[in-house]
This record gives sequence, structure tokens and C-alpha cells, in this order.
Amino acid sequence: MKFTLSIAMNPLDQLGELARAAEEAGFASIALPDSLFYAETVDTDYPYTPDGSRFWTAETPWVDPLVATAAMGAVTSRIHFYTSVLKLGSRNPVLLARQVGSAAVLTGGRFGLGLGVGWLPQEFEYCGVPFERRGKRVDEAIDVLRLILGGGMVEYHGEFYDFDKIQMSPAPPSRVPFYIGGHTEVALKRAARVADGWSSAMMKLDDLRSTIARLKELLAEQGRADDPFEYQAVCVDAFGLDGYRAQAEAGVTDVITMPWVFDGVGFDAPVGPKLEAIRKFGTEIIAKFEE
Repeated sequence: MKFTLSIAMNPLDQLGELARAAEEAGFASIALPDSLFYAETVDTDYPYTPDGSRFWTAETPWVDPLVATAAMGAVTSRIHFYTSVLKLGSRNPVLLARQVGSAAVLTGGRFGLGLGVGWLPQEFEYCGVPFERRGKRVDEAIDVLRLILGGGMVEYHGEFYDFDKIQMSPAPPSRVPFYIGGHTEVALKRAARVADGWSSAMMKLDDLRSTIARLKELLAEQGRADDPFEYQAVCVDAFGLDGYRAQAEAGVTDVITMPWVFDGVGFDAPVGPKLEAIRKFGTEIIAKFEE
């Protein structure tokens, strides 16, 4: 099992130091969150908290995950990066392909694309994209991204996206893995059909266990039972060596974590305690888990 550092909601001037420390401590990846803006009023509840409330404010710092990848990739050499997850529904996939390809090239292939549809109608509306039929539009956008990132001269003629032959160079040095986020049956089916893995939001261990079992059923239905497939998890009730081993037994292949929260260090704290927490996690968890 691998370990991934989440950098969500941390001050942006800390990201380079956090990335270097994570690489030195043995983390495999850094998970990059996505938020376009904070809408003062919203038309629907946030789907991943019990009461539907957002756990960040208008002042919470966010950075474009593709820009963050380039910045952190420039100060590291081994650690990978992936979005967890980027909201595809409100974005144009042709423009996004240029950004993803650039991030993959600039990091030497150390980039994976975690994708979700998006939950907030205002993000669609204010970006000029209809909220209706968003799932079908995302399915087509994934096809567009795969096609362009594969390199060479390509064209696409679909219901939502239509273009004649284009080429974006340079192409990524290796295939960019796609991870699908979301807890609904539709999202799980999408992951089993087109993705290299699935990424959870905040879930309890029992829910992760049943969701991973369902994904394995869906992969088998797609004839993909033996294909490599990542299960990236933000688990809220299983920690420490025993907890992470329980996650591994449940099928998790990649734990997404933020070590300083275990020491009571807040998002807006200075970087020093966070660096110490990362080093401690590397020594007390990652190194021992691999023994």
C-alpha cells in the first residue's frame, strides 16, 4: 500500500517545503484538491459531510492543481502528483488537455488525473456550462482527454464536443492515469469502465470495504478483473499501523492523509510543525508498514 500526502487548504507558500518533506519521508504521491471559487449561496448541499455543510470558508486558500503540480514538481524529483479530484463537468476538455499534458511533461510523467463531475450548479452556470446532462458530458470529455493526451493528430465528433484534426505537442512521456471520484453507483460504474483507479472522499472503513467490493464486481463485469486498479482512500476512522493495515485488508491501495492533524496542528499553522509531522509519519508509519 502507498501513502499520499494531502495538501488541501494549506497556505500556498508552504507547498514547496511540504512536497520536499513528503518525498524525503517516503510518500508516494501528493493529492491536489480542486475548488474554482466559493459561492456565497449554493443551490445544493455538499455531498460528503453528514449535514451537507462546507468545511471551508471564502477565505480558505486554494490553488489551481495543475499550477501546483508544476510548482511542486520543480522542487522534487521522485514523488508523484494527482488531482483529488478535479471537477471536469465545468471545464472544457480541449483546454484541460493542454494543461494536463503540460503538467505531465514538466514533471517527467509524475502526474495522474483524478476526475469528478462536480456537485455545485453555480460552478457550471458561472463557467457557461449547463448543469443538466452533466454526466453524459463528462463521459464525452474523458474520451476527448484520452484522445488528445495520447499524442498525434486526432479529431473528435461527438454530441457535446466537436473538432477536426488537432495535435498537442509534446505528448506526455507516458500514459496519464485517470482516477474517478464519487460514491454514487453511476460514479463507480464510470470508474470501472474507463479509469485506472477510484478515489474516495471522506468515508468510514466499513463503507470503503463495501464500496471496493462493489467496484471489483463492476470491474469483473467490464472484463477488467485482472487489470491494475488503484483504490485511493480518505478514511475517517482507521489510523495508525493497525488502522492502515485494516485499510489494506479492505482493499485500499493508496491512503490519502494529512499527518499534522494527528498532532492537532491546524491548516493555517506555520510550516515547521507540519514538516515535523511528515517526518514522524515517515518514520513511525511508512517505514514500519513496509517492514
